[in-house]
Amino acid sequence: MSELAQAHKAVRLEATNHEGSLLGKNVSRRKFETGKEAGFAFADILFAIDLNNEIVLGDAFPDWRGNLYDIQMVPDLSTLVEWKPGLDSVIGDYWLNDGTPVPICPRNLVRKLVARLADMGYEAVAAVEIEATLFEESVQEARSRGYRDLTPLGGSTGATYHLARSSDWVAYMEAVVERLDQIGITWEAWTDEAAPGQTELNLAPTDPVRLCDGWARTRQVMREIAHELGHTVSFMAKPTAGFGQGAHINISLTSDGTNRFFAEDGLSELMRHAVGGLLATMPGATSVVMPQITSYRRLVDLTGPPTTVSWGVNNKTAAVRAITGHPKYSRLEYRLPGADVNPYFALAAVLAGILAGIERRIEPPAEVTDMAWCLPDGCGVPRIPDTMSKAAAALAADPLLREYLGDEFVDFWVASRRWEWMEFHTKGGDPFVELSAWESQRYFEFP
Repeated sequence: MSELAQAHKAVRLEATNHEGSLLGKNVSRRKFETGKEAGFAFADILFAIDLNNEIVLGDAFPDWRGNLYDIQMVPDLSTLVEWKPGLDSVIGDYWLNDGTPVPICPRNLVRKLVARLADMGYEAVAAVEIEATLFEESVQEARSRGYRDLTPLGGSTGATYHLARSSDWVAYMEAVVERLDQIGITWEAWTDEAAPGQTELNLAPTDPVRLCDGWARTRQVMREIAHELGHTVSFMAKPTAGFGQGAHINISLTSDGTNRFFAEDGLSELMRHAVGGLLATMPGATSVVMPQITSYRRLVDLTGPPTTVSWGVNNKTAAVRAITGHPKYSRLEYRLPGADVNPYFALAAVLAGILAGIERRIEPPAEVTDMAWCLPDGCGVPRIPDTMSKAAAALAADPLLREYLGDEFVDFWVASRRWEWMEFHTKGGDPFVELSAWESQRYFEFP
């Protein structure tokens, strides 16, 4: 590229807010070069507005006092890529003016936990299975319909691994992975999923921060490709009254290049304690990894998502699935998050559980060897909190998550979920239907 063309190239600054939406601004190349070290001013209100752009009254972020002061978004230059001709993009972290990280900054939270794990001598390797639903209509048409009664792209029959999708569905997915290749996001597989129009796209294992960056950008790519082709895509936990959609996180711990979750005879001690920590923190973590009202509509027995605080070896009906017996692929699959989750907060919740389990040598409950759905009351396997308010109460009361995620984050997040609950119940949400129009309007395009 010529120096003149480079000088006229814009740079898009990117970072998620607490809701998982990818926020940012476009700056000239000259502006970027002069500000890339000190950072760029963003109004702190980005942590104090909901998905309807309303100010969250009672916000528990202690540094937000309503005066709209600036925080700094400092770009991580290792994430700088050419997004398309004429536009680069870079991901950054939020910092306070005194040079300390914003305690509720999603990316900084993951970085803090990765560093704590490194102090113990471990590196995490993580991957994600991203689910989304594609529709024939353009986003403008979807908006005009209130995001209801849309036509699934690729056919109206739901199936898994089915190759008989129409060419428009295939063309969309091929365009997505081509764009991912261009910007350096490594993907491993894509396929159709259970619901009509639904897809699953798997990102390759990497370190947690890099995974979250790729996850957030992949959702942006999928939206942009949908718009370019005249379609629309949603990452709602349940965009129709049919099947829901999730985001399974696979994770292992390594040191000196060796997978420390592997053991010849099944679970290593390290994996066992990691499972113990993940289950001990799961009720509270539910609030983080199932962030929206619709997230809880997924929790239906026999439909795919876990419904119990459970684990099992190669048991896909449990909330934590242990894959054992292979020196490279031994790992834990955390199956609870919805597709609507903030990627960084999801990894933070998983890392917090793993750290708690390892540092406190928490033993897991008994393995569930049969189906983990439809278990009777009194069997010793509790249900996952099935409402936003129950999950928020569990998070507020969890001393482990408070230690690893921080009081400031926990109090902020609980306050934001109580606000979301109030908005739903006072402004048109209906808890007695499979999917309310209020939810479609609020969540279909975001995060």
